[in-house]
Amino acid sequence: MRRLLALRAERRLSREHVRLAGECLGVSERTVWRWLAEASRSPRAAICTGERSGDRFEITREIRVLLAYWHGNASAVHRQLVARAATGGRDGQPTTASESAACPAGAPPAAVPLLDAVPSLSTFLRAVRRDLTAWERAGLAEGPDAARAHDVFGKRAASWRNYVWEADHVQAPLLVDADGDVVRPWVTWFIDTATKVITGTAVTPGVPSRASVLVALRAAVLREEPYGPAGGTPEQVRVDRGKDFLSTTVTAAFGTMGVTVKDLPAYSPHLKGTVENLNRAVDRMLFAALPGYTLTPAKPRSGRRRKGAGRRPDTSGAMSFQDFTAEVLAWTLWWNTEHCPAPLRGRTPLEAWQDDPTPLRDVPATDLWTFTLEDAGTRTLTTRGIRLRKRDYVGPWMTGQAGIQVCIRFMPHHDHRIEVYHAATGRYLGPADLADQATEEQVSAVRRARAARARRLKKDLEASQHERYAAVNQPEAPQRLGALTGVQAEAELSQSADSDLAQLALPDLIPPAAPPADWRTPPSLATRTAPDRSAPVPAEPAADVPPDPTAQNAEDGDAL
Repeated sequence: MRRLLALRAERRLSREHVRLAGECLGVSERTVWRWLAEASRSPRAAICTGERSGDRFEITREIRVLLAYWHGNASAVHRQLVARAATGGRDGQPTTASESAACPAGAPPAAVPLLDAVPSLSTFLRAVRRDLTAWERAGLAEGPDAARAHDVFGKRAASWRNYVWEADHVQAPLLVDADGDVVRPWVTWFIDTATKVITGTAVTPGVPSRASVLVALRAAVLREEPYGPAGGTPEQVRVDRGKDFLSTTVTAAFGTMGVTVKDLPAYSPHLKGTVENLNRAVDRMLFAALPGYTLTPAKPRSGRRRKGAGRRPDTSGAMSFQDFTAEVLAWTLWWNTEHCPAPLRGRTPLEAWQDDPTPLRDVPATDLWTFTLEDAGTRTLTTRGIRLRKRDYVGPWMTGQAGIQVCIRFMPHHDHRIEVYHAATGRYLGPADLADQATEEQVSAVRRARAARARRLKKDLEASQHERYAAVNQPEAPQRLGALTGVQAEAELSQSADSDLAQLALPDLIPPAAPPADWRTPPSLATRTAPDRSAPVPAEPAADVPPDPTAQNAEDGDAL
């Protein structure tokens, strides 16, 4: 456009110039003539200098605040602007019924701009689409997670096998039967970023812990049966600030093998995209086809399924935990040996692994077992065995070795057995089992008793916090429902009084004794005497007679 203006100033502008400019810009010839007219009226016009024209409606900072308040609902923001403009913005509060409906309760008046002329809804929506990016609109409507879907992420350079592993937990959105309890299991695994091969997998019925990470790590490093053939020691492992992956035991195991643990920033799944893609793949390829799947096909407005949405899942046909574990391991084998990810260009992850000539670093199974155990310190082997956490552990190899110093190591949360090493030489002595361990029947009885107690407590808490209120169709104070008789109220109050420790303390049962007679105390304290102990009450002087300073000094001398 600057060139066209220069040609006009030189009186050399022709229709052919305008037609060629319109073809280059993808607009009609008429539009180019209109831009030239606007540029002639204003030297700093939008088309000429790249700035926006002053008569065009723009989204201001205040309107952005309103869009954030309304969660990206541009139509609601437009209604609020129209209602405020109709009332003149008096005190920032709605004065009419329509404005009250347009302005939400508790909206900050300072965030509502007063425009000279509110544009039409179509113009307002067009300005929102023009001035706000897709990232901003998604973030205002659904939060930072939805906005992250519009980000652009770079691709890492190609690497070699065992250069970087990524690890993560993923909860299966389905219900399985684990020893009579219906639970949602978790899967912990390690995946190689270069070849996309799953090196190690561990399945946990409940919430995973550092023990789950150690089991998966052991399966990932070992290359002998039933693991392998992929494995070995990686150079680096990426994790996402999980406390299980960053626990002392896990970091010590990685450090012993010379593996660098890279702790990624929080809320940055794109930094470990390989394992995140694996989590999505197992959900769509395996979990969705298993019985007890809890996700419904219904999708929200963003097009993504919401976990836990839909009707209550049917738990009658839940598969057992053993069958679920077998399905996960079979799918892992299929992923490594038959599935061909797009980045591998027609090869399976295992073929890509075997085609890579990078040397491998293996760790012996016995050493790896020692590395993945938690250290419990040094103990003395006595005639009762080894004392750990107020419990005794014994083993058949302990005969004749009482009095030596031993080192204790154990798998986290597996407190039924410990591994014992000689403190001086580090030689492995053998395992030790818990003495007087309860039978399976006793353990089951204790678990049933604990479950019944927990259910009873939960029921009591729900009953105490459940309140019913009457439905209204006019603005009025809430009215609680539920009538009580006088006898019921007194009975419940008596039960709460019996359980109140402050009332059971009885602070006035034994009144304090009066101070000795030779102490100098105020008259108010001198009159407080115990039933079995009395003290004389000093006579107070008359109001019109001043106290004798000589007598006061004498009393002070007697007290001293």
